[in-house]
Amino acid sequence: MGIFSRMSDIINSNINAMLDQAEDPAKMVRLIIQEMEDTLVEVRSSSARVLADRKEATRRLEQVQAEAASWEEKARLAIAREREDLARGALQEKCAIEEEVVLVETELAVTDEHIAQLNNEVVQLQQKLDDARARQKALTMRSQTVESRIKVKRQIQREALDDAFHRFERFERRMDTLESQLEAMDIGRDVPPDLAAQISALQDDERISDELKRIKAEMDGGHQA
Repeated sequence: MGIFSRMSDIINSNINAMLDQAEDPAKMVRLIIQEMEDTLVEVRSSSARVLADRKEATRRLEQVQAEAASWEEKARLAIAREREDLARGALQEKCAIEEEVVLVETELAVTDEHIAQLNNEVVQLQQKLDDARARQKALTMRSQTVESRIKVKRQIQREALDDAFHRFERFERRMDTLESQLEAMDIGRDVPPDLAAQISALQDDERISDELKRIKAEMDGGHQA
């Protein structure tokens, strides 16, 4: 089932409102344009048929008008020859043909009115179709703009993430350097003392031994007394 049920639906339609309410405006505008194009083809086909009918009616009108004029000439001839009876018969034929002339003229008038209506509908439909195509172009450009912005935003986010990783890597390298410097400062602290320190320790131990002997001697002397 189409979006529009008749020509007036298209002419009176509010395309912007239809698209604003649609879940998928891009899809809706494609459907609208397709149906308008199909309707435009149908209206133009109808116009072509009506125009063909008008040409046929025009030829028929010219034909019956010529016949009516011919019967009038015959009536004139009969009158000139003083044949009133023949003149009456000719005029009767003319009157009968003139009735057909009126019918054909009426048919032409209706046909012309129909053609004018079809032309008006074609103009309005073409305008609606142009509006729909313009809206489709605007939607396409808007979609492309949004997609471009999303692409740029994703690129910016990716670059920001890469930059964060790079900063983190630089921080890790800096920490590694500091830790290495700290480890270098501790190098040699667990190595045995040098020779001078060892001798100094022996001297200190000897003085302590001498003091220990002196005190013991003093204590022994005190006991003997």
